[in-house]
Amino acid sequence: MATARRVGLVGAGYICEYHVAALRRVPGAEIVGLFDLDAARAAEAGRRLGIAARSSLAALRGAGAEVIHVLTPPHTHARVALEAVDLGCHVLVEKPLATDVADCRRIEEAARAKGLEVCVCHSLLYDPQVRLALNAVRRGQLGRVVSMDILRGSSYPPYGGGPLPPQYRSAGYPFRDLGVHALYLFQAFLGPIERVEADWKSLGGDTNLAYDEWRALVRCRDGLGQFQLSWNAKPMQSQIIIHGTKGVRRVDLFLMFQALRAATPLPKPAERVWNAMTDSVQPLLDVPRSVAAFARGKVRPYHGLQDLVAAFYTALDAGAPAPVSVAEATPVVDWTERIACAADRDHEARRARFPLSATVPVLVTGAGGALGSAVVERLRARGQRVRIFLRRFPAEALPDTEVVVGDLGDPEAVRRAVRGSRVVIHAGAAMTGGWTEHQCATVVGTENVVAACLEHGVDKLVHISSMSVLDWAGAADGAPLSEATPLEPRAEERGAYTRAKLEAERIVSRAVAERNLPVVILRPGQIFGGRIPLVTPAVARRVAGRWLELGDGRLVLPLVYMDDVIDAVLAATDGGLRGGEVIQIVDGEELTQEDVLRLAHGEAVRAIRAPRAVVFMAGGLSQALLGALGKKSPLSVYRLKSALARRRFESHHAGPLLGWKPRVGVREGIRRILSQDRPGA
Repeated sequence: MATARRVGLVGAGYICEYHVAALRRVPGAEIVGLFDLDAARAAEAGRRLGIAARSSLAALRGAGAEVIHVLTPPHTHARVALEAVDLGCHVLVEKPLATDVADCRRIEEAARAKGLEVCVCHSLLYDPQVRLALNAVRRGQLGRVVSMDILRGSSYPPYGGGPLPPQYRSAGYPFRDLGVHALYLFQAFLGPIERVEADWKSLGGDTNLAYDEWRALVRCRDGLGQFQLSWNAKPMQSQIIIHGTKGVRRVDLFLMFQALRAATPLPKPAERVWNAMTDSVQPLLDVPRSVAAFARGKVRPYHGLQDLVAAFYTALDAGAPAPVSVAEATPVVDWTERIACAADRDHEARRARFPLSATVPVLVTGAGGALGSAVVERLRARGQRVRIFLRRFPAEALPDTEVVVGDLGDPEAVRRAVRGSRVVIHAGAAMTGGWTEHQCATVVGTENVVAACLEHGVDKLVHISSMSVLDWAGAADGAPLSEATPLEPRAEERGAYTRAKLEAERIVSRAVAERNLPVVILRPGQIFGGRIPLVTPAVARRVAGRWLELGDGRLVLPLVYMDDVIDAVLAATDGGLRGGEVIQIVDGEELTQEDVLRLAHGEAVRAIRAPRAVVFMAGGLSQALLGALGKKSPLSVYRLKSALARRRFESHHAGPLLGWKPRVGVREGIRRILSQDRPGA
């Protein structure tokens, strides 16, 4: 009969709900409370999960907890586990056990002195697919196992701004978080680990990670292992390939199947055919079976965790050792930390290559983007020292250029960038992604920039907004779109970009009105040149080798050449405007979709035109179909109506207030682009 166990949880993060689900399947287990240093998060999680929020670990013990689950960030595991043991509790610790081998030994000694059990959540050892593979290896199905490959893709939840979550605070976190799984699997299949050699790189799959591509070669007593962790490879995968002297077993943890290629007495050509069949047929049988089991609740999310928790409590009832002991986990911590700490040191060394001065004339946010990078290039060309805010470190330092790496959603990174800057050119914003990405980079990012500018008393903020913030659909055909045009009343229907840019502009305008922040707001039109192509979907789309124009091809486009936009940005930076003036930057030359397509591809170019009625009908159909599924259509009727509005474009303030007019102009800009694309033409 199961013993009644009263359990307390420390840490209200993502993994907490899965421990709760596991405990609710353990006979006799009663959760007496949840504690987190963030009291608000603990209260919210407690309400959602139906658990009392407690004020401390001691309060959990006071409520009767005799077992504590440690679910906090890795660097806190040892402290919390030692406190729980000191209070007389058995402990289940999420991986990794600690971030220091000495702490592992302290935990082991403290638990032994009090006769308590500490179990480490090496959950994949209890994953059904891994257990099948381990059993096959123990039966000798593969002969002697000589090597393993582990391939793992990953992605973290979208970052919505605010204090950085744990995965982005240290360069070595991804290896501490996911590399540890590979190491304990190598240990289980190949024996004790003798050496680990790893490498890491940043390729942009998750720009908030210092390194989003990892490789490790692992030497164990009984063979060799290789591990890949990637935020770039798509689709994501989680595979284990076990190589033995009698066969190779492929285990897919995401799709929940296994496939075997075995050595046979057949002739080699026949063996290849046989293995091709077994390698393909078995997944076809396993995947539907696994999906059905998942649908029936036989296979659960984090199934290995669920089974490991159950095994821990079974061991406690039987007075048996913990399923994964501290002694087993300590070598994994040792090798994990050697690699993670080396990555941390590498990242700090890279940061040290880009020191910041006490003051700098100009900071440019979004300096990795098309406009921001072009502004930086012009500033440097005129001999001005500039500080740039980027998502990743550049390959090498540039003369007279300081670098701050971070996310606009992170207030501390923005504060570090703005500190000492006299003028801030805020060109950073999200260009792709859903609302979370746009809200973080554009809305929260602008809030952070404004707050930092106020805190550090900058001389001026030049805010790069967009003409998309205006009401394109609300006036009669042919009416001009200028600084006097009302703002967009239905921004959410226009899409995440418009909605975020409008909120950002309003944040800046409020700071002018309420806090006297010195600001100039620029609204560029449709920029082309540099890294921005001339022919965009606003002009035409390439479909099946032909150009497709939405509408009749006669829509006037608010074009402006990149060099002319930069002229306006620098005029705003250098000039005396600072009262929140809003200035549109658009060329007076009126070119239509058809004009641009012919200028770009010659008079003989042919385009298919989708009549407005057909476009609106397709938008209405997609809106209805996706609406029935509870989703928003990216081609809503209102969005299409705005995109196809027959408007003209004017700037009433660029000349009088900024002294700006196009120096290059649209036609010359197009000629320059074409001459670059066709050298010698």
